[in-house]
Amino acid sequence: MGTSLDRTVFDTAYEENAAPWVIGEPQPAIVELERRGGIGGKVLDPGCGAGEHTILLAELGYDVLGVDFSRPAIERARANAAEHQVEARFEIADALALDGGPYDTVVDSALFHVFGSEDREKYVRSLHAVCRPGAAVHVLALADTGPGFGPEISEVVVREAFGVPGWRLEGIEERRYRGVAVGEHAAALGVEENAVVDLPAWLARATRL
Repeated sequence: MGTSLDRTVFDTAYEENAAPWVIGEPQPAIVELERRGGIGGKVLDPGCGAGEHTILLAELGYDVLGVDFSRPAIERARANAAEHQVEARFEIADALALDGGPYDTVVDSALFHVFGSEDREKYVRSLHAVCRPGAAVHVLALADTGPGFGPEISEVVVREAFGVPGWRLEGIEERRYRGVAVGEHAAALGVEENAVVDLPAWLARATRL
């Protein structure tokens, strides 16, 4: 993908309660990642959206912060945390110019893949600035192996993004990303409107050197 998705898309999706990536629960791949022991220390959830992963990790006792540039997303996340009676921290922040930390773990669920090539480079530099040496960055991103929908990326894109000085890519695994199919996407996949579907995805892990 050459250019990043227009940021207004996200504000509108949250304001209209029409975000196909909001499924009312954490992504199964992230739940599994935590159960496998892949998360530890101080945790950052960039592009936290409605806050499902920050809430999950806060409830499990992690020191976690969820950030998103979208004010409607953060408002929704805070409301979700209150509804779940979980004390979770959220802040409005630009993932391309992060501050704070240093973080030991980053859990990126469906943020990396919205960026075009130039913004991907900025994002990886931004992550490097707030991660301590040895920190683990986990990226769950929609894969171009189809069928699916959304901003899909290739394995090569992930490898190139973290194949720069300051990072070591530990591996990329095939996983699934759960979303809601509406309109033309539901028709293309042959499912009912608003059906919950599992789409091809990558789960990558990189270490900050």
